[in-house]
Amino acid sequence: MNARGQHLISDPPDSTADTLRIGKREFSSRLLIGTGKYRDFDETRRAVEASGAQIVTVAIRRTNIGQNAGEPNLLDFLSPDRYTLLPNTAGCYTAEDAIRTLRLARELLDGHTLVKLEVLGDPDTLYPNMPETLKAAEVLVREGFEVMVYCSDDPIQARRLEEIGCLAVMPLASLIGSGMGILNPWNLQLILENAGVPIIVDAGVGTASDAAIAMELGCAGVLMNTAVAAARDPVRMAGAMRKAVEAGRDAYLAGRMPKKLYSAIPSSPTTGMIGGAANAAGDTQAGPGGARA
Repeated sequence: MNARGQHLISDPPDSTADTLRIGKREFSSRLLIGTGKYRDFDETRRAVEASGAQIVTVAIRRTNIGQNAGEPNLLDFLSPDRYTLLPNTAGCYTAEDAIRTLRLARELLDGHTLVKLEVLGDPDTLYPNMPETLKAAEVLVREGFEVMVYCSDDPIQARRLEEIGCLAVMPLASLIGSGMGILNPWNLQLILENAGVPIIVDAGVGTASDAAIAMELGCAGVLMNTAVAAARDPVRMAGAMRKAVEAGRDAYLAGRMPKKLYSAIPSSPTTGMIGGAANAAGDTQAGPGGARA
């Protein structure tokens, strides 16, 4: 519990009923996966299936989900009956663009309100524009959207997004598409310590160990796209990420041993060792001249 009496997402829950809770929705998978950058929609489908993900992100400005008649439609490969679609605002650089894009998504998906907000501040790094993100979040929450939000790893900004009413806060581990992994675990830990909503690492994951580390820190989930789509074998990497997220979560729930500079207690028992435990206790026979043998 935090100072406000809220259940902390970083507190290990009962492992027998361990689900990812986003608002009123529950998911058994803690891996969220993007649908861009694959060779075609068929590879997208196979990678998503291998990942075990139940939530898939869709860049509304770049992916056809019905707005472009006559073109291949992602929904023919990933059915909304099987997956929870998470429309996002990739490519938006102002609050107004992001709001307009998600209103369109709601129309295309028959009133779907669960969305991922991202407002970018720089076309090279794709770092989030936090003032515009906050502005968009306030409007979208007020309009009834269920907002999951991409943000910087600033603990103050993360807390503000939660206060606005975002259902999940999604700080970057490192820059989008960089594959650099978790560069600042301490900031993530600060965010986790005060969070009352799921904290999901978004951006920067490069390989399975990065995903496992995020989960071991206590994050509620991991969202990735490039780490899978840009792998030599995307389908196999998707399976590896699935295992990494599950292993990291299990390790977190199990509770790791404390780190020590050294341990004075041997890990192997000494009982019954010849000349071992007895010598250590000084329980030896005196030799000639009174000297200990």
